[in-house]
Amino acid sequence: MSRNIILFDDDSWEHLLPISFTKPVGELRIGVLTLREKWENLLGGTATYITQDHLAQAYPLKIEEDNYLINAAYLPSRELVKLIEQLNINEAIMDGEDLIGARFPRSQFDLLIREEPIRELNGFQIKDTPFFKINRPWHFFQYNEIAMQWDVEWLSKQHSFQIPDQSNHVIQGDRIYIEKGALVRNAFLNAEQGPIYIRKGAQVMEGTMIRGPFALGEQGVLKMGTKVYGPTTLGPGCTGGGEIKQSIMMAYSNKGHDGYLGNSVIGSFCNLGAGTSTSNLKNTLDEVAVWSYAENQFVQSGSPYCGTFMGDYVRTGIHTMLTTGTVIGPYCNLFGDGYFRKYIPAFTWGGPQGFQTFSLAKAQQIVEATHLSKNQPAKDLDWQIAEAIYHKTEAHRASYTS
Repeated sequence: MSRNIILFDDDSWEHLLPISFTKPVGELRIGVLTLREKWENLLGGTATYITQDHLAQAYPLKIEEDNYLINAAYLPSRELVKLIEQLNINEAIMDGEDLIGARFPRSQFDLLIREEPIRELNGFQIKDTPFFKINRPWHFFQYNEIAMQWDVEWLSKQHSFQIPDQSNHVIQGDRIYIEKGALVRNAFLNAEQGPIYIRKGAQVMEGTMIRGPFALGEQGVLKMGTKVYGPTTLGPGCTGGGEIKQSIMMAYSNKGHDGYLGNSVIGSFCNLGAGTSTSNLKNTLDEVAVWSYAENQFVQSGSPYCGTFMGDYVRTGIHTMLTTGTVIGPYCNLFGDGYFRKYIPAFTWGGPQGFQTFSLAKAQQIVEATHLSKNQPAKDLDWQIAEAIYHKTEAHRASYTS
């Protein structure tokens, strides 16, 4: 029997901006799969969302008589999933004061809807169970290796795989998983440091060099001579080129040309122009400060390695230079000589020589054209989300545009 899973966003959603602006946390990708796909596969159910108001219509909530309420920001391990499977009605698993998961009847949700106190839960603190909470943008590339290992462990039992073509140079082929329908020829595949997972319909062109852990989503492409250092994930429909290290591209984004992408998280439907490069390490080797939407200031990442964090629908011109810890809101069009500011609000047009607001009408034209280029027609609800973000970020933009 399929479980009814409800993934909820806590304050991690705001801490993960700009990556999370256009979607619930559960729709974000780490490892091979999205967080939602992981929970659905491991719990054996279908998930809906409790999320932000501007996303709720596009991601509606479904409540049944028996519901598993899960904090979407937690990365599911098999051990954690097993604990949640053992929950009885009105029992919960806690991480300190944070709710990881609970089993709720419909009556509890009825109380929440009426803004009445819920019935008392029997809570259990988690102990001796591996888990990771993703509540900062840099956690995506920091936790990507363990997420990929867990995903590959599950996926390797669900699919049939090809033997790598003899034209490839293979190191530790028992950790290389190429789904049937993928095309990988004349490539260098090194899985000594972690698995390489290529999904059906994907293509790895000749001369590509991959050092795992690495995942390429369905219909993804690595162009000729691409150099990839893991742990790196390119989601479905993404195109990779040049040099990529320890980064995640969510879905349908392009980095098809030379240039360096390191320790970065790129949203969906982005396009990095030829020669676009990110700096991921300061010359001083100091830890990198990153703009936090939640705290409205720069915060320390705790690491000297941080590249760019880019929301959905961002486009960069040729030879764009992005410094360490750059944060770019969604729906931006960036171009021009020199380094960009470290924080660029949503719907910004321009570059080091000056910024202006990217008009809604022009942004919509580009969004629609981008979707069509990936054979993913835009939906009306997508544009309603964009309009909501435009108005939510007006104050942020005011001091940056002229």
